[in-house]
Amino acid sequence: MALKANYETVMVISMKQGEDGIQALIEKFKALIEKHATLQSVDEWGKRKLAYLINKESEGYYVLMNFEAEAEFPAELDRIYKITDGVMRSLIIRKPDGAEVVIAKDEPKVEEAPAEEPAEAPAEEPAEAPAEEAAAEEAAE
Repeated sequence: MALKANYETVMVISMKQGEDGIQALIEKFKALIEKHATLQSVDEWGKRKLAYLINKESEGYYVLMNFEAEAEFPAELDRIYKITDGVMRSLIIRKPDGAEVVIAKDEPKVEEAPAEEPAEAPAEEPAEAPAEEAAAEEAAE
C-alpha cells in the first residue's frame, strides 16, 4: 500500500466558458479527484481580476480543492489540467505533513481598539541652510 499525502490545487477557469461551462469543469475535476483520491474540501473563490492578461482575458474563475492522494495522482491531474480547454492556469502543491485543511468560514470581524498614539519625538535641530554651508566651505579653503 502506497503512502498518501495531502495536496491542494488551485485552478483558474476561463470566463469564456460561461456559468454552465465553469460549473461543468468544476464537477468534472471533483469527480476525477473523488475517483482517484479523497476530496476534503472545495472552495470556489469566484470571479477575480487577474494580475496580468492570460490569453487576452483579464478575469478568471478561481477554485481551490484540498485532497489526499497517492504520489502518482497529482502528476496525472496536472496532465489533465493542461489538456482541458477552459483551464487557464493551475497549481498543485503537496502540503507539509501534519498540515491541517483550513476551511474558510464567515466569522464575524473583531474590531481592534485603536493603538495609542506614539509619544512626540524630540524636535530636531534645524539643519544649516545650503547657502550657509557653501559659505563655510569657501571660508575653510
